[in-house]
Amino acid sequence: MPEQKESDSKSKAVKLSWKQMLFHFALLCLCVLLGLFSWYLSRPQSIRFHETGAHEYLTVSLTPEIDVSLDHGSSCAVTDFEPLRIELFKGSAYFDIKKKQANDFRIKVGEALIEDLGTRFSVRMQKNGDHIVSVGQGQIKLHVAAGEYLISALEQANFDNFKISKHRLISAGEVAPWHSRSAEP
Repeated sequence: MPEQKESDSKSKAVKLSWKQMLFHFALLCLCVLLGLFSWYLSRPQSIRFHETGAHEYLTVSLTPEIDVSLDHGSSCAVTDFEPLRIELFKGSAYFDIKKKQANDFRIKVGEALIEDLGTRFSVRMQKNGDHIVSVGQGQIKLHVAAGEYLISALEQANFDNFKISKHRLISAGEVAPWHSRSAEP
């Protein structure tokens, strides 16, 4: 008989009430949800930095449709995720967009944002905080604290984080004069 009691105690199944089952199911769902959030949030952001020295010029293809040329003494950061984001830290950059992208990209210059509308344009940062944007072809939208401004082909504007000034017409050679010099041997 003692042998039978040992086998009965070993073969007894654990019984859970419906409240305990619901608690365990909710706990399992919470663990799965937290796992998904940690996977989604922990994906590393890929940021590429580009910088030129005192007498260097650099042209980088960000996508097959977008080329960026940096003047000497310039630096920028580019994110690899969609939509494409570029931040210009110093110097001058010339953007050549060959065709309209499905997802637009933006360029951050200080606190101002430049939204591309399918163009060729340049941005020159100045140490005094007064920056210059020049459009060679197409159009851009400039977002500053005072509002949004459209700048069209062969126009140039000075801007800072708050407003634009000196919105004027220019010639094609004034869009990025350093860019044409960098192509010469």
